[in-house]
Amino acid sequence: MKETLKKIVAGILAWEARRVLKRFVPRVVAVTGSVGKTSTKDAIVAVLEHSAHVRGSDKSYNSEFGVPLTILGLANAWRSPVGWAKNLIQGFLIPFTARGYPDWLVLEVGADKPGDIKSLSRWLHPDVVVVTRIGEVPVHVEHFGSPLHIVEEKASLVKAVREGGAVVLNNDDEKVRNMKVPFGVQVRSYGFGEGASVRGVNAHILYEEDHPMGMTVKVETDGKSVPLRLKNVFGVHAVMPALAALTVTELLHVNILDAIKGLEWLLPAPGRLRLIGGAKGSLILDDTYNSSPVALHAALDTVQELQIKGRKIAVLGDMMELGVYSQEEHKKAGRHAATVCEKLYLVGKFSIFTEEGARQGGMSADRIKRFDTAERAGVTLLKEIEKGDLILVKGSQSVRMERVVVKIMQEPELAPELLVRQEQEWQKR
Repeated sequence: MKETLKKIVAGILAWEARRVLKRFVPRVVAVTGSVGKTSTKDAIVAVLEHSAHVRGSDKSYNSEFGVPLTILGLANAWRSPVGWAKNLIQGFLIPFTARGYPDWLVLEVGADKPGDIKSLSRWLHPDVVVVTRIGEVPVHVEHFGSPLHIVEEKASLVKAVREGGAVVLNNDDEKVRNMKVPFGVQVRSYGFGEGASVRGVNAHILYEEDHPMGMTVKVETDGKSVPLRLKNVFGVHAVMPALAALTVTELLHVNILDAIKGLEWLLPAPGRLRLIGGAKGSLILDDTYNSSPVALHAALDTVQELQIKGRKIAVLGDMMELGVYSQEEHKKAGRHAATVCEKLYLVGKFSIFTEEGARQGGMSADRIKRFDTAERAGVTLLKEIEKGDLILVKGSQSVRMERVVVKIMQEPELAPELLVRQEQEWQKR
């Protein structure tokens, strides 16, 4: 009964969203991929909002509910039947009552299971589709059977692009780079490798009095080379959303210098490799929104690149929904962490395999601790961290690794402002 009601509500919201698109005819940028969707969406909004009225997906609204809710400008009603009833009524009235509808919608489009994007693509036909990184073993692969099926699901949005529209592809991901694009659609790419339409070169971390502050990179496009500084962004992979956004603005003939100004003060969303102050003078790399092999290895690469005075510590929760790939991917994560970190704190049922990988990578048993819950890991870590330590915290959504950050952050009273999943509905779970 519950699933039937959800399908009915999702179907009505989609119908209402189609009516709104037909009534106001906004231009639409849709962002999909397995890594970096939210950061890319936020970057595109930042470069467009200085010259147009723009609405972007709230937080990570990217599902059969999230996409229509963004189009309608409505909030998630969570488990409130009354709230959903109000949403449906408001959604029906929007074509008659709305004033000043956005010129642009920047939508995040995700897939938890087969058919999610294909279903949206039956009625959503964006002007621009951006595909971020997918990686070798993407998140949610457990539900798709193989990484190839995930690539096909993401590619269904590319096939849905409006006639005369454009597709922006991550040039550094072979699976994305080789996606087939419909005839008559413009194709642009971004990345650090040769051949990208918008290419980043010479990226490195900026420091102020030994404190990491952000990244600087040269952006090469259309025969020009311009500098870009990004505040509180760390690691080459974290620059990719900015490159994607600049590729979109190139397509739309937005002045690149104006676009760069929009990016310079853009902060990462909560839980996306965000640097925050930790207890006892430590630093926390909060990457707790979610986890997958490609994202975890990128985060560990960032930890390795950062220059600090203290120890480098990783607190890693399970990577979920990897299916038959789970054991080996956790072992790989452990082996990588052993080359980067002095200590390793592990949370979840797959932590035994992460520990096995770390031991294979040369980390001694006394530098590894395993916990059943994120809270217990946080309590123990708080007793053991020291001034100058850099602590990466990462794990899949269901492991709730933000609860580690709450325990060890310098100002826990700022958790509602700085951390992911601080809403009342999440706190009840």
